[in-house]
Order: sequence, then C-alpha cells, then structure tokens
Amino acid sequence: MKILAVLIVLLTTFLSAYAQDAQTITVTVSNATSNTGTIKFGLHNKDTFMRKNPIQVAESKIEDGKCKIVFENVRAGEYAITCFHDKNSNGKMDFQSNGMPLEDYGASNNVMNFGPPQYDDAKFTITDKDVSLD
Repeated sequence: MKILAVLIVLLTTFLSAYAQDAQTITVTVSNATSNTGTIKFGLHNKDTFMRKNPIQVAESKIEDGKCKIVFENVRAGEYAITCFHDKNSNGKMDFQSNGMPLEDYGASNNVMNFGPPQYDDAKFTITDKDVSLD
C-alpha cells in the first residue's frame, strides 16, 4: 500500500510540473471567405511541417467568417501552424490536376509566397507565456 501511495504522489508531482511548463496557443482566423465547411489546423515543428502528421490538430466551425481554436499543453520550442478551409467537409485539402489548391489555406506569420508555405517563414517560438496568433 505504501508503494502505491508513493507512486501516486510521484505521478501527481510530475503531472503538475509538466502542466506548469506547458503553454497554450490561441489561433484566430477572421477572413474566411464563407461559413461553409470548417477550418482545419495543424501544429507543427520543423520535422512535421507540411506533412500528414502534425503534433496536434484542431478544427473549428466558421461563424461570420471567423473561427478560433486553442492548442493546449504546448512545450517551449519552435513551431509553425498551417490551416485550410475544408469547404466541402471531406477532411482533406483539395487540389486542381495541376497541383494548385482549390481551397484557401494559410500558415502562421501570414507570409504570402508563390508556392506552398515554408517553415522558416511560418515559425515562431514558445517560451514561458501563452501565445495568441491572429
């Protein structure tokens, strides 16, 4: 019984320490072209950027061209966020046969380039404070 009590105390201590080091990232999109479908978000590091397996994912309905999501328990480090407007609610970004996107998309820092977003343009750093991106 003493071992169980010690394990519970250690686990509680670890979880509370972890929670204190984790931050939130709030992302607001305010220029969706319609309220149809949803906006899907991916939180990435350099290794996952523009790949199918983000660190975290989120999705939001659109009201009056706006939506907001929150990524929770984000550890300090360098990240980037991608999003796209899934207008037809099929769960994926749709493209023309020539590779041009059929649905609107964006990345953190709002850098507009020809071609897909680049990690170095979209990256930002999390330290010891929550972050809000508009």
